[in-house]
Amino acid sequence: MEAAAAAPGVAPVRARFVTSKEQFHAYLRDRGEEEKEEEQEEEEVGIGRGEPPAKRVKAEGAGRDKESREDAGAEQEPVERKRARGQNKSRPCMKPNHYEQNRLCPSVTQGCADKCFFGLRCRFLHDVGEYMALKPPDLGPRCVLFETFGKCTYGVTCRFAQAHLGDGFRNIINTELAKQWEGKALVRNNLSKELQHQLRKRKFSFRRAEEFLRALAKPRGDGRKGGKATGCSAEEQEVSNCATPQEGRGDDPACPLLPEQGEDPKADGLQSPSPTDDEEAPSIQTVGPVTDEDVIKLRPCEKRKLEIQGKLYLAPLTTCGNLPFRRICKRLGADVTCGEMAVCTNLLQGQASEWALLKRHHTEDIFGVQLEGAFPDTMTKCAELLNQTIEVDFVDVNVGCPIDLVYKKGGGCALMTRSNKFEQIVRGMNSVLDVPLTVKIRTGVQEKMNVAHKLIPRLREWGAAMVTLHGRSREQRYTRSADWDYIAECAQVASPMPLFGNGDILSYEDANRAMQMGVSGIMIARGALIKPWLFTEIKEQRHWDISSSERFELLRDFTNYGLEHWGSDTQGVEKTRKFLLEWLSFLCRYIPVGLLEFLPQKINERPPYYMGRDYLETLMASQNVDDWIRISELLLGPVPPSFTFLPKHKANSYR
Repeated sequence: MEAAAAAPGVAPVRARFVTSKEQFHAYLRDRGEEEKEEEQEEEEVGIGRGEPPAKRVKAEGAGRDKESREDAGAEQEPVERKRARGQNKSRPCMKPNHYEQNRLCPSVTQGCADKCFFGLRCRFLHDVGEYMALKPPDLGPRCVLFETFGKCTYGVTCRFAQAHLGDGFRNIINTELAKQWEGKALVRNNLSKELQHQLRKRKFSFRRAEEFLRALAKPRGDGRKGGKATGCSAEEQEVSNCATPQEGRGDDPACPLLPEQGEDPKADGLQSPSPTDDEEAPSIQTVGPVTDEDVIKLRPCEKRKLEIQGKLYLAPLTTCGNLPFRRICKRLGADVTCGEMAVCTNLLQGQASEWALLKRHHTEDIFGVQLEGAFPDTMTKCAELLNQTIEVDFVDVNVGCPIDLVYKKGGGCALMTRSNKFEQIVRGMNSVLDVPLTVKIRTGVQEKMNVAHKLIPRLREWGAAMVTLHGRSREQRYTRSADWDYIAECAQVASPMPLFGNGDILSYEDANRAMQMGVSGIMIARGALIKPWLFTEIKEQRHWDISSSERFELLRDFTNYGLEHWGSDTQGVEKTRKFLLEWLSFLCRYIPVGLLEFLPQKINERPPYYMGRDYLETLMASQNVDDWIRISELLLGPVPPSFTFLPKHKANSYR
């Protein structure tokens, strides 16, 4: 029972597995050097990838760079620990030109070199032979795209090109396999060039959203004036007011008016956003035949229902909740998935990187997207945009994000203190969506000052189909335990509206206790990042003592899904590596079931230094970035020279 005497907040690992920090890193370093020597011997006798001597020299140079990085990391460890906070800002970023200076022009890859968009100004290579002479060595003999789909669209730029290149660098196609995938949309919700052009030129029609915003701008029945503008930019809204209706601008859709802070938000416009007989006709000109959609609005009872009570909901996870990771969780038992938080203003501007967060794999049968914004105009317009252009089962509003970048602009948790704006956002989005609208909130902004129980009945009244409650305040972030007693109180207040609980679920016992609190279901966030097989454990009601080789196969599947999603060229490989490393920063917190003195592991207990039952299990337990990079190299080959990585999320929940 020595483990029982462990320091508070430290996980109870069996005494025979516990070790010191020095012994732990010495073991990994010695084993790593042994493996490097074995690899070098294999290369010398021709086993392995069979790289030319010049390319082997480059790989050895990269290895030396990594060794020096390890030494530097060991010496400067205390400094690293000090500056680890605030990692959303000034993080080192590896851009494509950092790891691939000689890139082949996309027009050559697509087979239309004579139609290069840049012409004589093009800075990419057009000679395939020259590119192949400068290209880094292939990372392996198998291309997942070629094996899965019968064709690799990246051709000679693929880092596994030896699997599908013929004479004269010709790209080989398996026609029988390729025909099986013809016409099948594996990933939906892509941003088309036409839609992007409409958004950038501001030619997309927001008819329903502008009707709602004009209704907000109407003078109140008691003669009082409207309030702050919603049509202006977010920055302008905080410092300027639009003209009053008496000045002739009350009906201007570009600058509508909202009730002042402190006024009753339940104005006539909120209850009935459609224009009345006295109002001017909408200024938007439409063409074509009139359809039912133009004249009939869905009543709340006619909207599609969100029937997910009792299902396992994978939370929208910034950075780590990408499409390949969701595929892993879906395969392991997740029922409901949601895309990463997308900023509404970026979507309205047609930013491709933001629209990528909305992509949906065909295996995601119940899928939603999460929006973040601070103002009714942008959120309502964004909801109408998504309603018309993508396929989702629900839209979620992020009112739980605690980071300063979002909070200081009035979004995320800040909306819990801006009830007027919050109501206008929920009512506005609900009025333009044909799918259910859900809201994710925290207990409140300040610790021990819970306000969620006051907001939930109002959210039901405003039209929210479901609420998810994270049992912590913004001030707590992820420290201390989630307040499930308070979640239970809120579940009673919410009825009959479904309420999902979120916080600290890392085992099937945690999930069972949560369901006994009266919630409609549970949302799993960090628990899924630490052990994605948690969904399987909950459904099968058991502790899964998953082996290191099984965990490694999950990582291999993730890299294969990543290469499918981001591409198998150098840029795609390094993007896959980046997201793999971000995930490994959570996976290393898992303690194997067979090593624990007491079950289950608690999410806020820090793992001590311990030796696993084999080398791979020990390597996966390391919280050293260089060891995560070593794992990535086992799957994606050596990192580029001067490679740097700093995880976005730091485990401050142990404090």
